[in-house]
Amino acid sequence: MNSTDLKITTASGEKTNFSLEKIGRSLKKSGADEASIRQILHTIESELYEGISTREVYNRAFELLKEKDSVLASRYKLKKAIYELGPTGYPFEKFVGALLAHTGYKVEVGKVVQGICVTHEVDVVAQKDKVKLFIECKFHSEQGRYCNVKIPLYIHSRFRDIENHYRAKHDPEEFFNEGWVVTNTRFTSDAVQYAKCVGLTLLGWDFPKGAGLKERIDHAGLYPITVSTLLSRREKEFLLSRDVVLCQDLVKDKFFLDHLGVSETRKKKILKEMRMLCTVQKKDE
Repeated sequence: MNSTDLKITTASGEKTNFSLEKIGRSLKKSGADEASIRQILHTIESELYEGISTREVYNRAFELLKEKDSVLASRYKLKKAIYELGPTGYPFEKFVGALLAHTGYKVEVGKVVQGICVTHEVDVVAQKDKVKLFIECKFHSEQGRYCNVKIPLYIHSRFRDIENHYRAKHDPEEFFNEGWVVTNTRFTSDAVQYAKCVGLTLLGWDFPKGAGLKERIDHAGLYPITVSTLLSRREKEFLLSRDVVLCQDLVKDKFFLDHLGVSETRKKKILKEMRMLCTVQKKDE
């Protein structure tokens, strides 16, 4: 069977042609070597059938990679792991704040800010030198969702209300230089066009090209605990509810594993996985 002619089902239910090259590229980005990639693709190709879903294909690639290297498998499932930061969206806001703090910003999450008309709770406020960012996070727990033009329209109106308030006060210390919209999914073309027109910065899963959320996470090595292949879903939900969002958070606050009743043997394995994910970007550089 020629995989390029195979029809598969996407997350939105659409039928599309499929190529193993895309799977190969994602495996390579996770850090897998060429021999492992070839072996995984060969196995997947032998198991493909008409109408198979993209989720099934990627899940199978994940399981095959996990058999070879659990840390690389964790990196490979990054996109799914970000979806698991829900459903409230607050862990995602904290995660975005951590990415900015890593690049030298002083960060506040969930700050109440006065506008000229009303007050606003800003998801993330980040400041470095004379640059101050007003950031709204739009988290989606389901794949296939897009941020349409209504999102930047709404965010821009909030930004202008805050901006007008501080202009009226003539208070340069409280003035926002930039408005951002950050999402774990993608933006529609009209959302991108509008944001560009009014000067809003958009950050999506793979937008802007080469500097999207995925690239920033991989470069910083700031992986969420949801990438773990060793923690159960219940354990991840418990840790997120305690504001343990990053792998490095769990390394620092490992006593939470005692609260979960994790055995010493399993605890060592989990912490080893966490530490390897915290340092994985240094190996790549």
